[in-house]
Amino acid sequence: MKYAVIGAGSWGTTIGTLLSGAVDTVLWSRNPEVAHDINSNHRNDAYLDGFDLPEALHATTDIEEAVRDADVVVMGVPSHGYRSVLESCAQHIGRTTPVISLSKGIERETLMRMTEVTLDVLPRHDPNLVGVLTGPNLAREIMEGQPAATVIALGDGNAATELQRVFMGKTFRVYTNPDVVGSEIAGAVKNVMAIASGMAAGKGFGDNTLATLITRSLVEMTRLGVAMGGDFRTFPGLAGLGDLIATCNSSQSRNHKVGFGLGEGRSLDEITSEMNMVAEGVKSTSGVLQLADRHNVDMPIAKQVGRVLYEGLDTTQALHELMARAAKSEFKG
Repeated sequence: MKYAVIGAGSWGTTIGTLLSGAVDTVLWSRNPEVAHDINSNHRNDAYLDGFDLPEALHATTDIEEAVRDADVVVMGVPSHGYRSVLESCAQHIGRTTPVISLSKGIERETLMRMTEVTLDVLPRHDPNLVGVLTGPNLAREIMEGQPAATVIALGDGNAATELQRVFMGKTFRVYTNPDVVGSEIAGAVKNVMAIASGMAAGKGFGDNTLATLITRSLVEMTRLGVAMGGDFRTFPGLAGLGDLIATCNSSQSRNHKVGFGLGEGRSLDEITSEMNMVAEGVKSTSGVLQLADRHNVDMPIAKQVGRVLYEGLDTTQALHELMARAAKSEFKG
């Protein structure tokens, strides 16, 4: 078996590390220096410093080499570059090869989820073999061997079970879930909400505020996901609440870091210029808000995040507007 992991950022490298203990794994990197570091030093200090990588993990800058004859293709590319990278290797991916996305974002121009982008680029592909891996998965903790769990959402149950077997490790538990739509929407929305929680932390607010944000964020996530055809049961699970808790609590989250800086009063440009990895929520918030409008879903927290990111609204004013909303029933508001 050969698995191709496309993208050598922190999460792609972590997934490659997990897979290399079970199957032949090739990791594609756009950056020759990163590929050289992985192959020669068994490190990826550009994105995952401090960890030794398995010697079995091979990196390449030749995307054709990576996906040629691959039994499974894992796409670890940010949403804004996902389509172009997949287009560059589409002709080398078999029609019945499972394609699994690691990206938690929305394509800005089309409002497509990444599995929809995959099927747009690979129109003759079996849709039941295009899915997503998602959950409360902070890369550094998984590399340290801390216990964690994830979801593989895929329409083909047999293929999902086989992927589950390969991805499962001693400290990495994998569940299957047929709800691709709900799992992807949960992943995209939680990035927006992680920015909100970071703003609250940056302003020095405590546990009451965080608990309120997470709880109401779950409501907004569920509203949108169900409106788009997701299964209600997905959202209190690993892809929804699990990922939301991890990302909204963790300073390791890039989206949380962005929000924290905004809460401190720093500019978005200043914050993102210091980061060598993409915070998906910065780009995905606009897509999430457009989807909410399309499906007539009220998402007040996401809306205020969007105003801070794109309109320069002060975070204190954003909080004030959230708190000053008309009183409602918890079940209806």
